[in-house]
Amino acid sequence: MSAVGVLDDILVADFSRVLAGPLAAMNLGDLGAEVVKVEPPGGDETRSWMPPVDQLGRSTYFLSVNRNKTSIVLDLKEEADLDVARSLVREADVVVENFRPNTMEKFGLDYRTVSKGNPGVVYCSISGFGEGEGATLPGYDPLVEAVSGLMSVTGPASGEASKVGVAVVDVLAGMNAVTGILAALLRRNETGLGQRVEINLLSTALAGLANQSGSFLATGVSPTRHGNAHPSIEPFGTFRASDGPLMICAGNEQQFRSLAGALGLPGLPDEERFSSNPARVEHRDALRSLIEERLSGQSVQEWSAIFTRTGVPAGPVNDVGGGFAMAEDLGLKPVDEFDSVRTVASPIGLSASPASTRLPPPDLDEHGSQIRERFSSG
Repeated sequence: MSAVGVLDDILVADFSRVLAGPLAAMNLGDLGAEVVKVEPPGGDETRSWMPPVDQLGRSTYFLSVNRNKTSIVLDLKEEADLDVARSLVREADVVVENFRPNTMEKFGLDYRTVSKGNPGVVYCSISGFGEGEGATLPGYDPLVEAVSGLMSVTGPASGEASKVGVAVVDVLAGMNAVTGILAALLRRNETGLGQRVEINLLSTALAGLANQSGSFLATGVSPTRHGNAHPSIEPFGTFRASDGPLMICAGNEQQFRSLAGALGLPGLPDEERFSSNPARVEHRDALRSLIEERLSGQSVQEWSAIFTRTGVPAGPVNDVGGGFAMAEDLGLKPVDEFDSVRTVASPIGLSASPASTRLPPPDLDEHGSQIRERFSSG
C-alpha cells in the first residue's frame, strides 16, 4: 500500500506559466495535492520552447516542471470558460498565478474577489518586480539576474559578467512560493482562513545573494566577481590538475591541514601567511601557485580519490550527465520515470508521506472535458 501524500486533500488551481509558478505547483503535486493546470489557448508557452525535445517531440522544458497535473484550456475572455475558472477557484485550497499585476482583477479572479467566496483560499501571486512601481515591468529571469546584481558577481574575475547556467531566480522564486504556501496552509489549520502569498523575482534574487548581499549591506561596497574562487574562503574553488579543473573546498582549519598533508606540504598551515583563513585569502595567489604545482603531477580522478580518503572536500567539474551518474553511484535515485517520461526526482525526502508521481506532464487540454464537467456552474 502506497504512503499517503501530505497534501492529499489539497486542490491547487495553477494559472501560472513558464517556470517559477509551474515549479511551485508541481512541488505541491509531488507532495500529494491535486493540481489543475489552467492554460490559455495555445498553451503554456514553454510547450513550444525547443529544442531539446523528448522521444515524442515534446519540449523538455515543459516536461520538467509540469508532472502531477491535469490540463484544461480556458479562454478567460469567453464567459463560459471564465465561469469554469471562477468555479474552480471557489473550490480551490490554493491558487497560483504569475500574470502581470492587476491582470486577474479584470476577470474577477484576484485574491480580494476570490477570498470573499472562498475565505480559506491560499492565493499565491508571483511577479517580476512587485505590484508597486515595478508592476508594469516584465519579469524574465535573465533580466532580474542582470538588474539585481547577481550577474555582477558571476563569471570570470577579469571577464564579462555572466548569467547563471539555469534560470536560478525563477527556481528560487518557485521554492519561496512553496514555502509561503505551506506556511499559509499551516496557519489556516488554526484559523480556518487563507491569505495571500506574494513573491517577486527581484526580492528573491537579492535574498538569494545571501552573503554577497550581506557584504554590501554591512560595508556599502558592492562585491565583485572572483570567478570560481570564493570571496571569503581560501582554498575554496577550482584548481588545475594535470588534465583539468578540480574543485577543492577546504572550509575550515582541519580540512586545510588535511589538504596540505595530502599534497605533501604538511608544514603549509604553520607558515604565517597561510596560518588562518583571513591570511590565506590575503595571500591566495601564492597559495594557489603552491597547490597547483603539486596538483599538476596527477589527474583530477587521482586527486579526487586521494582527497576523499583524507577527508578533503573535492571532486571533478562534471557535466550534467556526470552529476546524475554520481548521484546514482551514491544511491540517491535522482531520476523519476513515469509513463516513459524521465524527470528529476523530487529532492524532498519525507519518511511517512514521501513525494510521488501519479500523473505524467499533461498534453494540452488533455483533461479539459472532465474538468469542465466537474466545475461547470450549470
